[in-house]
Amino acid sequence: MKNFEVTISTDYDIIKTLFVEYSQIKGAEGCFVSFEKELADLAEFYKGGAILVGFEDGTPIATIALKKVDNDTTEVKRLFIKPEHRGKGYARKMLKAMFKCANSLGYKEVMLTTRPEVMPVAYALYQRIGFNQTDFKDGVATMRMAIVKVI
Repeated sequence: MKNFEVTISTDYDIIKTLFVEYSQIKGAEGCFVSFEKELADLAEFYKGGAILVGFEDGTPIATIALKKVDNDTTEVKRLFIKPEHRGKGYARKMLKAMFKCANSLGYKEVMLTTRPEVMPVAYALYQRIGFNQTDFKDGVATMRMAIVKVI
């Protein structure tokens, strides 16, 4: 069995490589508005949030990021698992680590946007874990979920 670990990362070379690979998936182009600006200063773009990288046996294969919306809400961005590593439950593990990170940063709610026609597997996963769709416009679903604090 492979070892999978998720850590908060500031290794921007690894992050950029994974983000660029994600941006090249057919149909994902619309998810990368202002992408050059984002890549140019990842630390500033994700200020108040975090970027997490998933490693399989020490090799970076997955990302998920949190971008501050306001003091209570963070936006989930860039959930990506390299195609050859999908189907192993890593997306769920990335989301679990993201919720733990968002909670530690003091957020009360996470939101995301996704394109169900382009990413039906991710969309279905978001629904299964409890995200509620709050809007749908031009093929883009907006989803939200409260962060439940464990006491």
